[in-house]
Amino acid sequence: MLTKLWLLLGRLLGRLLLVVATLGLASWAISALVYHFKHRGPVSAEELIAPTEAADTQAIIDNAIAVVAQHSENTRVLRDAHAKAHGCVRAQVRVRDDLDVALRQGVFAEAGRTWQAWMRLSNGNAYPQFDRIKDARGMAIKLLDVPGDSLTLDPRHAHEQDFVMFNHPVFFVRDVAEYRTNFAAQAEGKRLLAFFPSLDPRSWEVRHLFIALQTLAPAPESPVATTYSSVAPYKFGPYNVKYRVVPAPSQCPDYQLPEQNRELPNFLRSALYRQLSLDRAPACFQLQVQRQNTAHYMPIEDTSIEWDEAIAPFEAVADIRVPAQDFDSPEQNLACDNLSFNPWHAVPDHRPIGGINRLRRAVYEAISAYRHERNEAH
Repeated sequence: MLTKLWLLLGRLLGRLLLVVATLGLASWAISALVYHFKHRGPVSAEELIAPTEAADTQAIIDNAIAVVAQHSENTRVLRDAHAKAHGCVRAQVRVRDDLDVALRQGVFAEAGRTWQAWMRLSNGNAYPQFDRIKDARGMAIKLLDVPGDSLTLDPRHAHEQDFVMFNHPVFFVRDVAEYRTNFAAQAEGKRLLAFFPSLDPRSWEVRHLFIALQTLAPAPESPVATTYSSVAPYKFGPYNVKYRVVPAPSQCPDYQLPEQNRELPNFLRSALYRQLSLDRAPACFQLQVQRQNTAHYMPIEDTSIEWDEAIAPFEAVADIRVPAQDFDSPEQNLACDNLSFNPWHAVPDHRPIGGINRLRRAVYEAISAYRHERNEAH
């Protein structure tokens, strides 16, 4: 009798699981169909500014300054994101000799030209933490002595061209309005509310939660062994593009990084130091662009959408070489901390576009001014 009861319960449980799985798959299929129906081309090649963007931006600045003040380290004020650097290193960015004439725009107008640059490699968190903790990783590149007009009004950065990227192709918010609610919840330590702001399922951002979880990934073996993406779009002369930097080890002498102790708090800096400073082995990358195809769903104002590489393949525009060098000195680390990277340190041909980039301009300038004012006062 007891055996029959257990068998009956087992069959009922199996059927219940089958029903739940079927409903789950059906829900996923319906969601996928709705998503693809809503998110299809054509799209605009122009920016569309939401009426609430100015108010949302100011609220985000207020929250960002509060986070920076909270995470101040002794007397120094750290960045609101990417606070921990693995190192700032010298680099050369060389425009490719075979660059398509259509892509000879802005700082890439002269084939074969080499730009001297700074490269900052970092963790994404607003507070320095062990490298083994899951996090985004960042790369920022600053071309130096760039002639001509600049989008920045700060004379200290008038002859710079910055590229700011991190190692995931999309962002976990679509626009400034969502960033405001998401960032406010995270700043208050209410991470669940960042993606589930109310009981109304229509406000839930499940897809963006999965993007955030994918972004918080284990560390690569080295900061120079992963791909970095701009996420947001930019002008590239007459085109709208996204940038990507990919490792190009074939352009450097063969090198195998010895296995690192990932339990060390700063093993990514150690890996960089081992390669560049001890083993004197350079690192090589390619800088690539992906041109927007407005006939397909490649929006400017939604940074949670990855542009389809099968439709718009990436095209190499420059080669980047990080030569062997000594970089881990107190003087250079302090100079690294004082470097300001901003996608709006740019020439007009490479103007940042889209809401997240417009937000960056306001937030970066406010945080940079706040940091430098207080750091110089101590």
